[in-house]
Amino acid sequence: MTAPVRVLICDDQALIRTGFTTIIDAQPDLEVVGECGDGRTAVDLAARLHPDVVVMDVRMPVLDGIAATRLLAGVGVADPVKVLVVTTFNLDEYVYEALRAGASGFLLKDAPPAQLLHGIRTVATGAALLAPEVTRQLVGRHAARIRPAEETPANVALTPRELEVLRLIASGLSNGEIAVALVISQETVKTYVSRILTKLDLRDRVQAVIYAYRNGLVA
Repeated sequence: MTAPVRVLICDDQALIRTGFTTIIDAQPDLEVVGECGDGRTAVDLAARLHPDVVVMDVRMPVLDGIAATRLLAGVGVADPVKVLVVTTFNLDEYVYEALRAGASGFLLKDAPPAQLLHGIRTVATGAALLAPEVTRQLVGRHAARIRPAEETPANVALTPRELEVLRLIASGLSNGEIAVALVISQETVKTYVSRILTKLDLRDRVQAVIYAYRNGLVA
């Protein structure tokens, strides 16, 4: 049998931690190995417990979730840990910074339990997860900050179709929605996504979204 995905929960609200633990531990393929209420403790626990995924809040005492994510999964970290940021919708101004810090996904706390579980499993496999509503909110409110005016597109390596797929990813569409929009199969969409990541030397879908914002591919 495959070992359960090891999950560390970091949130400064005890009730949230308890709720997440109850939901996650009820799954045969998931296991909560620890919990804490601040980012500094999360970094220390991750070093001891070696979780597969850290479910991370943003606003916390001692060390916030963005700084903790940077220490766990940021550029240059020798043994990065996958981080799934889960926070309230009114913190959407932190989405971009959390993803830049190295988070593999971002969900809202009011998401149904099934979406949380799907998010943990998705991130654990090495894939990225970005809730479409979060992506659209990011585009609508923060495009100017994310895409400095002096930056110019660096997309010459992509074909017109790959650029089209990248724009749809950045607009918050799932692979299935992209397939419908372009009248192609989901397998073809996956192939395009893989090519885009390879050509642009990006880690995952989340980095592709950030690339698109920073290079002016999303209006």
